[in-house]
Amino acid sequence: MTAEDKIKQAFKDRNWNEIKTHDSWVVFKVVAEMVEGFEKLAKIGPCVSIFGSARTSPDNPIYETTVEIAAKLVRHGYGVITGGGPGIMEAGNKGARSENGKSVGLNIELPFEQGNNLYIDPDKLISFDYFFVRKVMFVKYSQGFIVMPGGFGTLDELFEAITLIQTHKIGRFPIVLVGKEFWTGLLDWVKETMLGYGNISPEDLDLINLVETPTEAVKVIDEFYSKYLLTPNF
Repeated sequence: MTAEDKIKQAFKDRNWNEIKTHDSWVVFKVVAEMVEGFEKLAKIGPCVSIFGSARTSPDNPIYETTVEIAAKLVRHGYGVITGGGPGIMEAGNKGARSENGKSVGLNIELPFEQGNNLYIDPDKLISFDYFFVRKVMFVKYSQGFIVMPGGFGTLDELFEAITLIQTHKIGRFPIVLVGKEFWTGLLDWVKETMLGYGNISPEDLDLINLVETPTEAVKVIDEFYSKYLLTPNF
């Protein structure tokens, strides 16, 4: 019985869909998702999350680069966590599966686009209704973020991680952007405009690593943890 099933049983006299739509009862749904995530991921071991666009097709070179990064991460002792969907997420899980590594999918239920891919370990697939609960799981159980080209969701995950580290809400972990052509414009704006306006500090720029190849991406993770024991982030 899942955590959600247990809560449904505890409140069996109420309609579950009704509970989900009333603010005061939503907390129970949130707790259910938290509990299920914690129970499934607590013993997952060292993992790196890979983020990127759900719209990236398998014939895109970025897809193949992601497969290679994930496979290399597994060979270096890490599992791989993705958002569980298509595109870059599928590529990450595919690469992990190709090396018989841990392949985790944190799926989000959306009215369009998202459906879990076939390369996730069956016992490591978790589906969420709430983005913020899902992001807690990414941060808590990842030892690093590798960020491929993506859209608004990718930027959301990237900047939330940077913010949590910048504000010391979590311990520092490596954040790697892959693809200089895609990311350079954004980083130039951050350096010239955000830093120029005094809205960030120069040392904040050190939280981000920009690389081009799978070897460089995994090297950033390895070099960071050559100095530390691998542990959850909070």
